[in-house]
Amino acid sequence: MRFKFNLITLSLLAISGAITGSAMAADFGVNKANTSTVNQQVFQCKRCPQVAGYTGTIGVNAAYIDSDDIHSGNAFGTDNDGADGSVDADLHYRNTAGYKAKFQAHQLGLDNGFAHLEAGKSGHYKLVADYQQLTRYRSGDARSQLWYKDGVLTPSEHTQIQELSLQRNKAGLGLSYGQDFYQAYVRYEHENKTGYQSSSIVTPRPVNFGLPVDANTDNLTAGLSLSGDSWTTNLNYFVSQYKNDVDALSLPYLYDVFAPAPDNQAHQISLSGQYQLNRTVMSGRLASGKMTQDDNLIQMSGNPLQNWDGEVDTLDGKLSVTSLLSNKLRLGGSVDYSKRDNKGSVWEFAQYEVNGISGAFKQNIPLDTERRGFKLNASYRLSSDYRLQAGYDRKEMERSYGDREQTNDDGLWAKLNVRAMDDIKLKFKASLDNRGGSEYQTSELTSSETNPLLRKYYLADRKRTAFEAKFNHTPTSRLSVDMTARYAKDDYNETQLGLTESEDYGYDINLGLQLNAHLSGYAFAGQQWIDAAQAGSQGFSSPDWFDDVEDEFINLGAGFNYSGLLEDRLSLGGDYLFANSTSNTLVTYDVTTPQGDYTSFNHSLKLHANYALSEEMALKLAYQYERYYDTDYAQIDVNTVPGLTTLGSLNHNYNAHQVMLSFSYQLR
Repeated sequence: MRFKFNLITLSLLAISGAITGSAMAADFGVNKANTSTVNQQVFQCKRCPQVAGYTGTIGVNAAYIDSDDIHSGNAFGTDNDGADGSVDADLHYRNTAGYKAKFQAHQLGLDNGFAHLEAGKSGHYKLVADYQQLTRYRSGDARSQLWYKDGVLTPSEHTQIQELSLQRNKAGLGLSYGQDFYQAYVRYEHENKTGYQSSSIVTPRPVNFGLPVDANTDNLTAGLSLSGDSWTTNLNYFVSQYKNDVDALSLPYLYDVFAPAPDNQAHQISLSGQYQLNRTVMSGRLASGKMTQDDNLIQMSGNPLQNWDGEVDTLDGKLSVTSLLSNKLRLGGSVDYSKRDNKGSVWEFAQYEVNGISGAFKQNIPLDTERRGFKLNASYRLSSDYRLQAGYDRKEMERSYGDREQTNDDGLWAKLNVRAMDDIKLKFKASLDNRGGSEYQTSELTSSETNPLLRKYYLADRKRTAFEAKFNHTPTSRLSVDMTARYAKDDYNETQLGLTESEDYGYDINLGLQLNAHLSGYAFAGQQWIDAAQAGSQGFSSPDWFDDVEDEFINLGAGFNYSGLLEDRLSLGGDYLFANSTSNTLVTYDVTTPQGDYTSFNHSLKLHANYALSEEMALKLAYQYERYYDTDYAQIDVNTVPGLTTLGSLNHNYNAHQVMLSFSYQLR
């Protein structure tokens, strides 16, 4: 973009006038320029005008849904079969004194929607209020033989239909105030979670049932931020309280058969900051926290505890340094530390074991963890078209009373960014990781139940190799292409029983099209494969059976938008998405036997037409279709397996439709 000299004069004049005590070296400096003939109105911002008053849009939606499965509510925003309505909004207010406000809403009135309000004065204070409702539907026809009411699970001779879904209602209120170098803020959030989720008990045979959920979580955050010419710092305090309004569940003939999630609290105070010294930037964070839980315990014979005096102290810290040593070389590094200190009470009493009660007295063990991390990295610009980065990462982890006391993860990585031509960008990354540590031996806590050859995958020795390549090409202003390919292999070379190997590889392709001034489109495709192998022992000795798990995921999509129809009043658009996932398991024990598979796929189609009635009013007609199917071999009917009562097969197979008419009004 080319500018006339008068614009440059204005910019430099504004800069020099803002620096008190500065002096220009000679009379021909720009502060002596004659600007009396400059029309300064010409250079006002045209793309971001500061309009006083109300602006934005508000809309109302009326929709009709045709579906026989509540799972479609995850796509449509509500499980209501039939008519429903909602509100959308994006409103702004501003006046010449610096006061401004904003209100946004999306699908407000449905089971999944939100509203956001903020108001304040620029550079002084801001008030924020939020409301959000989130609902996740699993099944509307679970068949339960245990019915919950007033803390009691009542057995039923016949199965009853029960809905499995969880609804979260969140509300928040925040205030920030500050000027120049400081800012203080406080925010309160409340969440109520209700609904039913699948669970199970033994009474005396296994029975699946709908577990009631009714819990409240309160969060409070307060802090103070300070800043200077080359530094910033932030002091923050956070407290969270969880309260479960569902007490222990009972049967009509047996009390306290199911323990609820206990009430608990968490507190944390943190101090963070950043300082810049010439071309070096240093940042750090230190946080100290405490988690407590002292809810009542279900009383059992031989247990002397009335409640659990649980307490866990946490300590986290991190220090990072980055320095630009030259125009080509940048070095960086960081050190971080995290400790989890379990200070819960320790008691001796008879404890249950997998093979019954031994009668021996044992202590409950407070598990502690301690982690230390180190990172070093360097970035070197070989030329304007090539940049090379490399680094070394190390993580040291210590666990008390675990199968392995200490593990060390070491990783080397390198990246190469290439700009081959003005419209082509290439990025490559390769990494090597190795996990080792102290001697692996079965924990004393589980030595009677665990095969000494078994290795847990997150503790076992592992070698990982990973590669990634990205390609970006913009051959014309109308077309862009992005491609990514990745591969990773994990080799658990010291494992005889457990996960022995896994591979994860895939690709993503994205296309962006702008065919002309009115027609644009996009398309994408992606696939991922995860293959894993593990070994087991039926005879509690060396490996005698093996299984291979093959997971595959695919995503395909395309869309378009066509505007400029009917004298720029009408625009059309559409989006299509296909998603598919499969999981196959083969078990080899003398002979290879395929286990049941898991498969799911989803077709989603959205079409819309926008018509401008006037400069302020518009209509939108939208249609959405969803085809969803899944099948899981683990889902079985209520009494398929003798001695086991399930909630029935919770698989889905449905077609669902939604038609929506929207009216919007634009404030000017």
